[in-house]
Amino acid sequence: MSELSRQLDLILRGTVEVIQRAELETKLTRSLKENRPLRVKAGFDPTAPDLHLGHTVLIHKLKHFQDLGHQVLFLIGDFTGMIGDPTGVSETRRALTKEQVQENAKTYQRQIFKILDPQKTVIEFNSTWMGAMTAEGLIQLAAHYRVARMMERDDFHKRFHEQKPISVHEFLYPLVQGYDSVAMKADVELGGTDQKFNLLVGRELQRDFGQESQVVITMPLLEGTDGIKKMSKSVGNYIALEDKPEDMFGKVMSISDALMLRYYELLTTEDLARVKALHPMEAKQSLAELLVARYHGEEAGRQARGAFQHKFSEREFPDEPDVRLVLTEQDLKDGQSIGLVDLVARTGLVTSKSEARRLVIQGGVEFDQKKQSDANATVTLDAGRQYQMKIGRRKFAVVERAK
Repeated sequence: MSELSRQLDLILRGTVEVIQRAELETKLTRSLKENRPLRVKAGFDPTAPDLHLGHTVLIHKLKHFQDLGHQVLFLIGDFTGMIGDPTGVSETRRALTKEQVQENAKTYQRQIFKILDPQKTVIEFNSTWMGAMTAEGLIQLAAHYRVARMMERDDFHKRFHEQKPISVHEFLYPLVQGYDSVAMKADVELGGTDQKFNLLVGRELQRDFGQESQVVITMPLLEGTDGIKKMSKSVGNYIALEDKPEDMFGKVMSISDALMLRYYELLTTEDLARVKALHPMEAKQSLAELLVARYHGEEAGRQARGAFQHKFSEREFPDEPDVRLVLTEQDLKDGQSIGLVDLVARTGLVTSKSEARRLVIQGGVEFDQKKQSDANATVTLDAGRQYQMKIGRRKFAVVERAK
């Protein structure tokens, strides 16, 4: 594999869109030929004091570029943070004070270096150039963009037609974000899919200012622990970087198997083929340990995994199970036996017979205190006896044969 192909493989991992891929390949080829690292920018407004895993999707992509030898530019939008990003909101954001933004920015710097190499990361604040810009300079910057183009933004367009107010200062946000790319001479800018409009403004402004346009790379918005909505503190489905180790481990273990693979893709550089070959429980525990170790140290990761395994392997069967199932002779073969998959499905603790089969095959079912993994197994129910079943990690049933 050529060095260009190796770099592209890592850079494109998990991306949604590259504008334009041909430009990216040209920039990488030139970078390798001239031994000049690309300048790769991502901006974060310090509007809240703590980061969660959703924020780190972009930071991990920065780390990919950093590992490939490129120059990472971590922009803290202390100036834009006082404007408030209008992206995806239905009303004008409440502006933060300069003091609030500066305090939040301090916590960002502490948290990002859990991922990025501080010796190879350039941190910039956009107040450096925006704070010094005169009113005349701001007017000249505003002249580079048309109101009609601004109104093409989905959120502005929607608010206008719903007759919801749009403040003039909100138009400044994408302009300033775009100008940041000019000031930093960015070769590549990363952002979430919701930031695409702002990122493209940067391409246009760079052309206007006589620079080569940056390549735009958009990354997906990471779903939270519910597997449905974007990870958000307000929704409550978030995993904070500064969660306690045991809390972080438990939250990761609560996500679905499908979402686990997405976390692996976006938050790690692990080989996805190898991960898919693992038992889902093993893969998920490895992911949880890896993430805890990253933010709290390797020993904390090992301890969190050990505590989790002890807690759930030693968990006693509850006095009140989720389901009590009584089967009649008509439900059983020869009045005594039933297929294990059928039995799991009959409890109603799984959504379908296919899910029941999958759980059995994956070792996620215990019958009579014994782990089961044979989807073709048949169990015999003796009259007058109750049998305990554990289905998945946290569902319990008692099964007996009718007298």
